[in-house]
Amino acid sequence: MVQYRRSLQPGGCFFFTVVTYNRRPLLTSELARICLRASIDKCRSMLPFTIEAFVLLPDHLHAIWTLPPGDSDYSKRWGLIKAEFTKTYLAQIGLEESLEIELVGDNRRAIWQPRFWEHTIHYEEELENHLNYIHYNPVKHGLVNSPHEWEWSSFHRYLRNEYYEVDWGTNKRKSSDLNFRI
Repeated sequence: MVQYRRSLQPGGCFFFTVVTYNRRPLLTSELARICLRASIDKCRSMLPFTIEAFVLLPDHLHAIWTLPPGDSDYSKRWGLIKAEFTKTYLAQIGLEESLEIELVGDNRRAIWQPRFWEHTIHYEEELENHLNYIHYNPVKHGLVNSPHEWEWSSFHRYLRNEYYEVDWGTNKRKSSDLNFRI
């Protein structure tokens, strides 16, 4: 059996994809957003990290984090966030809806896929490509026609800081103008 290996770069910058179990579209509900924000805040109070970029879609999220110097334990952070989210979310949705969430081993309710995907970002061009990927994702999935139309994205922060133009990534622009690959 192949061993799964994570890239460990202390103080590194990392791109993540985290997906709900069976791609259940629950993350953009008001309750899920509140629980996720609280879970991230709680984790950051114990184990700091900087969120460089973030997009929340119904069934998955993408994020870019930078960890503190000497620290490479993003797995512990994601474990804490997912566990805290699951606990608070299930406590809030009520028994009836909770019963609709599939059971996995040890009678646990499945909210998240067991793992997450991570990629270490090594240089500026790679960071730019991943920022563009994150911010274009709602358009790619057909949720909106332009990144600025998607409420749950760090695109708005980058727009305020004049990193993007308001029409960047719209369906009206040629895809060759977007210039990203990951």
